[in-house]
Amino acid sequence: MMQTYQYYEPGPQDDGQNQYNRAYKPEKKKGGSKLLRTIALAIVFGLIAGLTFTGVNFAGSKLLGSSEKTETTTTVQTASADKEDATTEELLNTATSSSSANVADIVDNAMPSIVSITSMSIQEVQSFFGMQQQEAKSAGSGIILGENDDELLIATNNHVVAGSEKLTVTFTDEASVSAAVKGADSQLDLAVVAVKKSDIPEETMKVIKVASMGDSSSLRVGDTAIAIGNALGYGQSVTTGIISATERSIDNVSGKYIQTDAAINPGNSGGALLNAKGEIIGINSAKIQDTSVEGMGYAIPISDAKEILQTLMNKQTREQVAEGERGYLGITGRTVDEVSAQMYDLPVGVYVSAIEKGGAAAKAGIQEGMIITTFDDTTLDGMDSLASLLKTYKAGETVKVKVQVPNQKNKYHEEELEVTLGKAN
Repeated sequence: MMQTYQYYEPGPQDDGQNQYNRAYKPEKKKGGSKLLRTIALAIVFGLIAGLTFTGVNFAGSKLLGSSEKTETTTTVQTASADKEDATTEELLNTATSSSSANVADIVDNAMPSIVSITSMSIQEVQSFFGMQQQEAKSAGSGIILGENDDELLIATNNHVVAGSEKLTVTFTDEASVSAAVKGADSQLDLAVVAVKKSDIPEETMKVIKVASMGDSSSLRVGDTAIAIGNALGYGQSVTTGIISATERSIDNVSGKYIQTDAAINPGNSGGALLNAKGEIIGINSAKIQDTSVEGMGYAIPISDAKEILQTLMNKQTREQVAEGERGYLGITGRTVDEVSAQMYDLPVGVYVSAIEKGGAAAKAGIQEGMIITTFDDTTLDGMDSLASLLKTYKAGETVKVKVQVPNQKNKYHEEELEVTLGKAN
């Protein structure tokens, strides 16, 4: 142990002769005793504080019954400490993994409510030999909305089923069955397709389910958006994004739309746009797209579509009638679509350019220059939709038709007429 020395000045009894004996005398070390006293005091203080703290806790637990709160606090602090120790990369990876898992769970729950729709139609195409007819196949999607005693009812876009000669619905288990258009609103691009329950395999009925409806009126920009549909006809696929805008108006298109950056491609039409709860908030429409931009998909808000879809679901399901038995209207018409309507300030529908004398239309009071807008409560967006409807009506049936009648100033007012369909000669 190192000794500490202190220099001493000569004292009064020093004779001065032994100056070199005025040596450095070792100082008695006092630090050790101080240290012992300090340790002893610390031990005593610790014992007193511990007893006091125990007494306070005991009294508090007796009065408040809170002896378990200390453990809860410790657990929270430990969890916080773990988060502080984690790296930013670890936290991001955890958040990403959790988000992906949530989307996967939503999709697993929603997929049994989504179907693929295949439409076969006849189209006229220009060839070397002139205009020829050929069969065309297109793909779309649908959402199971409900059922009645005999049918499963599926919502989709009108443009998915318009002009169809044959419809096929494919469910989540790949089972495919024939379907028929129950009703359509061409202006709002909505339709309801019906499938006979008797045609659906029992195993399929066990795995499919009716979709859960959400509230699109409460959407906020930035909310999660998940789109499911039969993109490009390859089968169901999923894209994710956010709500980019609400109440969006689009040139030459009726209604207001939800805008999302979730990819919506051909084949997604009629499919589901979901929120973070897995509820349907919109019906996707790939009809509204522009090749010059990216990240701008559109969907019909489900809150706006509900009432129309309910009306269509209650209509009588009509299947195609044999060609020789089909009803005949007796007009020559031209399509007035959204673009033409805005350009020339006309109603959307079928412009009557000629009337067959003695035909069904003439007998009902339909005249040249009128525009037929609805046929048996189904809105029309042109000749294709009217021709498609007439294939499901027999000659002799009476239907209500709404027409827009022009006046001298080329303004229109609406009239409703009853037409008894004739038979083609």
